[in-house]
Amino acid sequence: MKQFLLIFALCAFWACKQTKTSTDTLELQPSKLIELFKVSNLEYPNISVHRGGKGFINYPENCIETLKYVSDSIVAVYEVDVAQTKDGKLVLMHDKTIDRTTTGSGKVDELLYQELKQFNLKDDYGNKTDFKIPLFSEVLQWCVKNNVILTVDIKKSVSQEAVIKTIREFKAEDVCIIITYNVEEAKTAYKIAPDLLLSVSARNDDELNRLLETNIPTKNMLAFTGTRLSDPTLFKSLHDKNIVCILGTLGNLDKSAEARGDKLYVQWKEKGADIIATDRPFEAYKAINN
Repeated sequence: MKQFLLIFALCAFWACKQTKTSTDTLELQPSKLIELFKVSNLEYPNISVHRGGKGFINYPENCIETLKYVSDSIVAVYEVDVAQTKDGKLVLMHDKTIDRTTTGSGKVDELLYQELKQFNLKDDYGNKTDFKIPLFSEVLQWCVKNNVILTVDIKKSVSQEAVIKTIREFKAEDVCIIITYNVEEAKTAYKIAPDLLLSVSARNDDELNRLLETNIPTKNMLAFTGTRLSDPTLFKSLHDKNIVCILGTLGNLDKSAEARGDKLYVQWKEKGADIIATDRPFEAYKAINN
């Protein structure tokens, strides 16, 4: 009798565990961004703001106030960089140190968050502002409230799991795209979060083919085609698979547009770049959307 009761209890436990697993799987709904960012849709933002906004006087990069400033004027996606403090807090910061962008100094991962709060952010011209280094969670809350989309660049010292866990904690799956730089990063991100849209590196046919050999569905892919204009055949290959393409004009292409005229943004879009990732968001937006 005791043996029968033991077997019954084990079976009941296993059944409950299986039910919970099935329930968890069913509750993992695809991000709305997977349906939004399709070539066949055309309703998605066509500008990506590098580091949340660079080159603005009195508005620093990776700063929630800068996101608000830009979003008041244009509809865009905002690329931000996520680093981690010594005590495990996720913050927005591009560099390994805070020297360039704040009034303080030191490595992000060697400083406590309470220490970071002592310092103020500086703009790209070295001007001190009243703004502080934001927590990633604060930015997520603001983005969810205002329906602002982020592309999340996870710094090498930070785990994908930690960032995705925070995205889930603040129910920000519908406003976050995870940036990956190679096939292995894309595979691990998809394994952790098959419900999220991923920015994948597809700068040439070889990179695209390696991505297509993985188990990542093309519907989960947003293709970053690099900071140089790719051959039109690459854009066509991606478009044939309903994959939206991002061209990084930050750097030389932005400089070319500044020198030769913003009509270049229109030309690059006509060649197949669906989204322009830029340090000149206002100029690019006006050229493309007017």
